[in-house]
Amino acid sequence: MTAKTPESASWGELRASHADREAVVERLREAAAEGRIDLAELDDRLERALTAKTFADLAPLTADLPQAVSAVDPGESLVLKGGIHGASRKGRWEVPAHITAHGGMGGVRLDFTRTECRLPEVEVEVYGEMAGVTVVIPEGWAANSDGVATGLGALRDKTTPERLPDTPLIRLTGSVGMAGVVVRHPNGRERRQLKRERAK
Repeated sequence: MTAKTPESASWGELRASHADREAVVERLREAAAEGRIDLAELDDRLERALTAKTFADLAPLTADLPQAVSAVDPGESLVLKGGIHGASRKGRWEVPAHITAHGGMGGVRLDFTRTECRLPEVEVEVYGEMAGVTVVIPEGWAANSDGVATGLGALRDKTTPERLPDTPLIRLTGSVGMAGVVVRHPNGRERRQLKRERAK
């Protein structure tokens, strides 16, 4: 049997970072201020959050609490326009159900590798235009690019069809434009960086 790598491990098995633990701590403090949990329970959950090793350790601590309002509501569409200087969404960000990316002259890059998306499907409407759109998804996520219309540029889907349970399908629609559209998993350098981050 092949051993699991950090890239192929399920979401719950992934190592939690300092930022992940701090986000849970902040939500627990908010819940206590709202009267949802008492001080004794807050102390217990805070201790467990600060010593959590994986996402599976953190998830139960806020499972019975309403989601905190975030900058980007999952129900609202996200629009990125490359313009002249380009645009990107990377790091930890809230993934909405619909995203539109216009490559423009500067290009757009969407990086899902550090997100925690619980949606079953995310529609990404891409328009390559002059500089193109690049979409990077974690190992274990799947993409469907059948809805992208061809044009002068190329559509390069470098993802694997294997999809882990409880991961979203990234459904691409739109057109490649002149520069094209790329959807792929992390390359070697990006995988090494993710592995270093998860080991912290």
